[in-house]
Amino acid sequence: MARLLLIEDDPAIRGSLLRALRERGHAVAASPAAMDGLQTALAERPDLIVLDLGLPDLDGRELLRMLRAVSRIPVIIATARDEETEMVRLLDAGADDYVVKPFTAAQLDARIRAVLRRGAGPLASPVLTVGGLSIDVGARTVTLDGAPIELSPREFDLLHHLAQRPGQVVTKRDLLSEVWQVPYGGADKTVDVHLSWLRRKLGETAQEPRYLHTVRGVGVRLSEPA
Repeated sequence: MARLLLIEDDPAIRGSLLRALRERGHAVAASPAAMDGLQTALAERPDLIVLDLGLPDLDGRELLRMLRAVSRIPVIIATARDEETEMVRLLDAGADDYVVKPFTAAQLDARIRAVLRRGAGPLASPVLTVGGLSIDVGARTVTLDGAPIELSPREFDLLHHLAQRPGQVVTKRDLLSEVWQVPYGGADKTVDVHLSWLRRKLGETAQEPRYLHTVRGVGVRLSEPA
């Protein structure tokens, strides 16, 4: 059983999802507005939040940014906006998944279970080492040659994913699917931009790589400096 918070202003949708998710064994609280939902999230610390975007007091995207500033609680966006650019923007802002309205309770429940499985992880938090890079998965911190480097949540997730496969070429399609949870192609530029930011923080460039090596037409490989 998961403890869920549903932030949804439509009373019919809210009531329907409350009943359906409770029937599936979840403990569900609900908030009709953004600020009430934020207060509930910080007080109750649910396992996962289902967040509508069209809220009466604040756009859901703003609430997502506020949540991510203070919490790593998984968030699934429930939205009628199905444009690819909007979905990528929401995932980049810290959403863990999204469902496009109209959706069934069974579909939402499956995505809730998938997100919670991804976040469960092992009890012991590993530290991954590649050359002078040290990645503390539990603390979500990175050091390079002993010095800490500041990464955004998405940059950390990208580096972590590559560090789990040192020496292997990882395709952009795989990165979009596993890091951004975008199950299709078409947004390679998002990967390129984040790789560029990550390279800058690692003190390298695409022309003079140390850790991040682009394999043209295939993907990127994280490996120790020669």
